[in-house]
Amino acid sequence: MTPTEELTAGKYALLTTYRKDGTAVGTPVWIVVVGGAPAVWTSAGSAKVKRVRRNAAVTLATCDFRGNHAGPPYAGRATVLDAAGTELVRAQIRRKYGLSGRLTLLMSQLRRGKAGTVGMAIALADRPAVDQAAAS
Repeated sequence: MTPTEELTAGKYALLTTYRKDGTAVGTPVWIVVVGGAPAVWTSAGSAKVKRVRRNAAVTLATCDFRGNHAGPPYAGRATVLDAAGTELVRAQIRRKYGLSGRLTLLMSQLRRGKAGTVGMAIALADRPAVDQAAAS
């Protein structure tokens, strides 16, 4: 199984981004495949988007809805997508998450408008990243 298949097989992935001081911040997110790469969807003004714009280095790992690791983390580089790319992510969320995905997208659009959310594509490294917590 490829890293992308492993990460997108479950409902959630733990997206870890990095603050200016290097502190890791993990957030459970829905994950889909767009163009053969993992992609996530989030609020355009979220701290994780700001961190990715400053430092594209991220890790992704399978997790439960609380963010508890279920698999090894994979290093990657995140890219904030434009409106067309974000719409592809939304389409895949509707497809993968069914009614709950459609309702979440609708409520988000009503609350923030379409420009209020963005998709992020993740280009993964081929092998698991070194787990910083385990290495300490």
